[in-house]
Amino acid sequence: MRDTIGNRGIYGVLVPYFNTVVEPELAALQPSGVSNQTARFLLDADVLDHVNAAADGLASCNPDALLVGLATESIPGGLELLAQAAADAGKRTGRPVFTASHATHAALAAIGAKSIAVATPFDDSSNQVVQQSFAAVGIAVTDIAGLACPDIATIGSTPRDQVVALFRSLRCADADAVVQVGTGLPTLADIEAIEAQSGKIVVTSNTALYWQALRSCGVDDRLKGSGRLLREY
Repeated sequence: MRDTIGNRGIYGVLVPYFNTVVEPELAALQPSGVSNQTARFLLDADVLDHVNAAADGLASCNPDALLVGLATESIPGGLELLAQAAADAGKRTGRPVFTASHATHAALAAIGAKSIAVATPFDDSSNQVVQQSFAAVGIAVTDIAGLACPDIATIGSTPRDQVVALFRSLRCADADAVVQVGTGLPTLADIEAIEAQSGKIVVTSNTALYWQALRSCGVDDRLKGSGRLLREY
């Protein structure tokens, strides 16, 4: 029997405790008949155990998929760690598991992007790791700029005008797309304007994550107002 509210799908969303952006941005993307259910986890040295515990809790609401609202391109070995977390959670729950980082790769493949300009909330040192992470999967970074936020807990407090200015600072003429890395940076409300200004498709960690979950679970609604990825692909 299908859920009354989530009759087209229930998505279990796993989010770090400090992150105040994933939950409302993904809620804003919900099509009619899709329900998001959220659990939080601690981001520390035992993150794999914490993700597993959160996934176990969400399994009781019978989700169609689990979505890990975490992007790890800025951490050495982060993509491998995130893949391990997804594999463990999938094995424990029997559900497909999507992550923000790997969903970004899937979105870029879907739109045929081989080169990208990247916006992040990070400093130059972390941005070097981001660039290396994309290079490792065959994606060239033509330009990258970051906000150098002092810590991860304050990323969600970045004013919208600073976010827009960050995107506008990117030299993206030679890029196939613009990518924003980091699930804690609020970008959803400005994607349409950024696309209009840059002339490029904008793929953010959060829109890619929800796009992959929707399409993989058979929900093909073309969502307006949230960028070309969710509207055209």
